[in-house]
Amino acid sequence: MLRLLIIFLLFVPSMFAQTKTVAERLGYPADAKLLIIHADDLGVAHSVDAASFDALDKGAITSASILMTCPWVSEVVTYAKAHPDADLGLHLTLTSEWETYRWGSLAPADKVPSLLDQAGTLWSTEHLAAQNVKPAEAELEIRAQIERALALGIRPTHLDSHMGALYSTPELFAIFVKVAHEYHLPIRVAKFQAVATSAQSPLSEKDIKLDAIVIEGTQAARDKWIEFYVEAIRNLKPGLSEMIVHLGYDDAELQAVTVNHEPYGSAWRQRDHNVVNSAEFKKALKDNHVILIKWRDVQKLLAQP
Repeated sequence: MLRLLIIFLLFVPSMFAQTKTVAERLGYPADAKLLIIHADDLGVAHSVDAASFDALDKGAITSASILMTCPWVSEVVTYAKAHPDADLGLHLTLTSEWETYRWGSLAPADKVPSLLDQAGTLWSTEHLAAQNVKPAEAELEIRAQIERALALGIRPTHLDSHMGALYSTPELFAIFVKVAHEYHLPIRVAKFQAVATSAQSPLSEKDIKLDAIVIEGTQAARDKWIEFYVEAIRNLKPGLSEMIVHLGYDDAELQAVTVNHEPYGSAWRQRDHNVVNSAEFKKALKDNHVILIKWRDVQKLLAQP
């Protein structure tokens, strides 16, 4: 009986720990509204890097992730070394969406032929990637991207997926989760995504799942940009949410990179940059009692028993 009592007492703290909300585990009230404001696509262009670094430095965003396949990564490496506390993850990449600005794999092309189109670049859409990419070759590529980041001195705080390609099939998602677990990194995954794949989900009980993801698609009127984000803040529920933005300056470089591609293009990224730096956006965060956190905070939870 004494042995059973000891086992029960040892087990009880772990039961209580599992019932705590993410907010409580981070030291906030159970009903706190936690938000990561996150910028995608560092490394794709100098304009994107400059706007994102500006927002990180000013606290307008709390996190960003890097396209390791792109040429402006060297600029991100310099920034990361000068700002070791910057919350930088990896935007794992199986696609290359722009019309005239293209990139290929980091893994040798002959090792990952299913990832590449006839021009030798990554597929232009997540749908083409889902149709063609072999999971084993995708694993080689995302490992190459992670190892390249580590070799350059970047210590990622999390992993996410460019254009959502790694969520596009259960097989690719399983590879994504497997690799994240091996590197002890959190991944961007929401509870609704976990439920959708629950029959064969590779996620563990330790994986932290977002309660909501806010991202501007193509629905909002271009002259009502800030209204979309302010309304999204007002509608945040208690829990852990992420707001994904795409930052850049509407200059000649980014106009050339995103030519003939208005969604997530140059003007789009300038609008996002203007919003997150605006007084109205910051006031909405304060008025709705939103607590800004980083992926680094989530990463620390993975180390907890």
